Amino acid sequence: MADASYPDDLLYHSEHDWVRIDGEIAEFGITWFAQDALGEVVFFDPPEVGSAVTKDQPYAEVESVKAVSDVIAPLSGEIVEVNTALGEKPEAINEDPYGAGWMVKVKLSDPSEQEALLDREAYEASLQ
Repeated sequence: MADASYPDDLLYHSEHDWVRIDGEIAEFGITWFAQDALGEVVFFDPPEVGSAVTKDQPYAEVESVKAVSDVIAPLSGEIVEVNTALGEKPEAINEDPYGAGWMVKVKLSDPSEQEALLDREAYEASLQ
């Protein structure tokens, strides 16, 4: 398990998802808090490349030893890449939630949506 952390270079959604934006492409994943609450992740059910995601709506499922949980999209757009390595190694979500545990890359359809996301400080405050 990774140590609790919330990198400064990410934006956060209140449903415990993170986003790393690079131009018009954004990488999505779940936060340390989310993977810790889930427990050991045993399966990641990704969306299809080319499918649309909508901010605040589920786009994938993560199954842990405790439960099956929806993964909520922090922003809207089109899936351009899926982290297929999670099919073989879903525990990467626990071990490295901000690195090898990333889930999808999305071409953003409305970059202004990011204004509603939280920075590290605001997200950490929301966990209190």
